[in-house]
Amino acid sequence: MEHAHPPGIHPEHDVSHKRPLAYHELRDIIDLSLWAGQMLLQHGATSQRVEESVHKIGTGLGCDWLDILVSPNVITITASSGSEFRTKLRRVVSLGVDLGKVTALNDLSRRIINGELDRFQARTELEHIDQMPRSYNRWLVVVMVGLACAAFSRLFGGDWIIFGITFGASSVSMFLRQELNHRHFNPLLVVVACAFVAGCLASTAGLLHLSDQPETALAAAVLLLVPGVPLINAAQDLIRGHLVTGITRGVTGLLISLAIALGLLLALGLTGLTL
Repeated sequence: MEHAHPPGIHPEHDVSHKRPLAYHELRDIIDLSLWAGQMLLQHGATSQRVEESVHKIGTGLGCDWLDILVSPNVITITASSGSEFRTKLRRVVSLGVDLGKVTALNDLSRRIINGELDRFQARTELEHIDQMPRSYNRWLVVVMVGLACAAFSRLFGGDWIIFGITFGASSVSMFLRQELNHRHFNPLLVVVACAFVAGCLASTAGLLHLSDQPETALAAAVLLLVPGVPLINAAQDLIRGHLVTGITRGVTGLLISLAIALGLLLALGLTGLTL
């Protein structure tokens, strides 16, 4: 039976006179492939990217073929070699965004398919990527997110007072988001809390009569919470035919947007600010 080649997977990497793998080798390779796929899905890769990278890792380490099913929080793989095959699945318990790890895993898959690493070296590399810290210090992230939101307030027509208020509100909101995520609070509740805090702080522009543009500060201060990656991934998944994952990610983006609106509504209700 011939296999359909996923986009980005070239036939020369499939079954080109590979020796049949022993059962323990096949088991080890599918575990490594699942681990890589889990990390890709966990850190914001699209479904197509997960499929391509996992396929390269599995076939590059000696499998004849891998059939991969990517769902919103589970990845399932069937790996075959000769007359042997093995199917395993792994659940993804947390979803976030760390494109540094996604890039590292993509590079690893290319090195493996080019024959630069065996399965023992691949395991060492996966352990290193799994433990890899984020690219930037958390305080640098707080400051830069604050500056980015404040810069948007200027693009929206705000004055320098609005710039300063937006910087403070979004920086505090980002710090709160980091703290709540570190304590593993529900992601939607985190968004509501951060939008509420950012809204309360941004409302000071109108409450203290510092500016006649408080709505600009309110809009810009919550831009850090906008679900850009889930919505972009949802569009890409839908375009490429991954309907279940695409719809789920789109609904997730919609829920996050509603959570932002709820947080701002609670802030306006508390402060009594009218726009």
